[in-house]
Amino acid sequence: MRIPGYATIDAIENEFEIQFPEKESLKEVLKVHPMYIPTYYAGLIDWTDPEDPLKKIVFPSVEELDASGSYDTSGEMENTVLTGLQHKYRETVLLLATNRCAGYCRHCFRKRMVGISTKETLQIFDEAVKYIKEHPEVTNVLISGGDPLVLKTEVIEHFLKELSRISHLRFIRFGSRVPVFYPMRIYEDPKLLELFATYSTPERRVYLVTHFNHPKELTPEAKKAIDALLSHKVIVSNQTVLLKGVNDNPETLAELMKSLVSTGVVPYYVFQCRPVKRVKAHFQVPLVEGYSIVEAAKQKLDGHAKRFKYAMSHRTGKIEIVGVLDGYIYFRYHQCKDPEKVGVLFKRPVVENGGWLDDFPPLPGDPAEEVLKNYSTSH
Repeated sequence: MRIPGYATIDAIENEFEIQFPEKESLKEVLKVHPMYIPTYYAGLIDWTDPEDPLKKIVFPSVEELDASGSYDTSGEMENTVLTGLQHKYRETVLLLATNRCAGYCRHCFRKRMVGISTKETLQIFDEAVKYIKEHPEVTNVLISGGDPLVLKTEVIEHFLKELSRISHLRFIRFGSRVPVFYPMRIYEDPKLLELFATYSTPERRVYLVTHFNHPKELTPEAKKAIDALLSHKVIVSNQTVLLKGVNDNPETLAELMKSLVSTGVVPYYVFQCRPVKRVKAHFQVPLVEGYSIVEAAKQKLDGHAKRFKYAMSHRTGKIEIVGVLDGYIYFRYHQCKDPEKVGVLFKRPVVENGGWLDDFPPLPGDPAEEVLKNYSTSH
């Protein structure tokens, strides 16, 4: 489906009567990673404010010329078992349904493929269904991309119809930023909503995991989309990325969580920004600082609004950041490639500017090192 928007610097300059002095450098950035800003979302931005948080999320920066980092920080390639199908955690299969999104986030951890390449996206859906049927330990499927809700409603219907025939699946998730970027896609499509209502049953729920990063994104239109999903039996949760210059202060983060809960959205994760090429230097907050921000935000929240976990999606698993004490930073495996490591608590010496687990030196018996060693020897 076509979502109206802007794909060039010139189009933004013409529409909002603004000039970007660094335009030629920004065009160099766009040669590597394209820009697409939905018309609706562009209208939420104060283009005269260089510090506007929504502008930072979607508009390129010369800081993206810094290519430090990696394009696959979480080991997605090594967990791909079929083109477009990843199986990293025992109970969960991830399907990359498309390389397109309603808008392109500058902090995207799949910058290697979004808007650029289709080599990693699902080619034959029937093969994916067959794989899931052959793995009864799989309890849920996450359909992501790109953004699956930019696909035609008929394609989404096919996904739900076929997956719902697999008896051992307990729920089906869609990862989508459409409620943020183009909420009218949801509330103006009664067929999509009825489709969700049909397949979200007491036996097998449909979840939508969305991605609000700032309170300004929770507009009346976004709330209308959320309400439409809730009234059609979809359970909506949110994962936020902690982003430098966007939401890296307790007040903004707390207000976001309060707004989500009042809208009926369950706060799910606050993710540490991944050290992705052209993202790491631009957006990543040091982990020790991030922990302080998150904990200060939680002090301003009630129990429902602080149900989220501050975590990173590391190559070895989802790792919760649980504390900083006496020169050590403490971690816990919330999920892991090695199921026996789930729940394991461990620590590493503090490195003040460290932004990722790999920046902290491991101690003897470190479980993350064991996971990496066991994986490398088994492959």
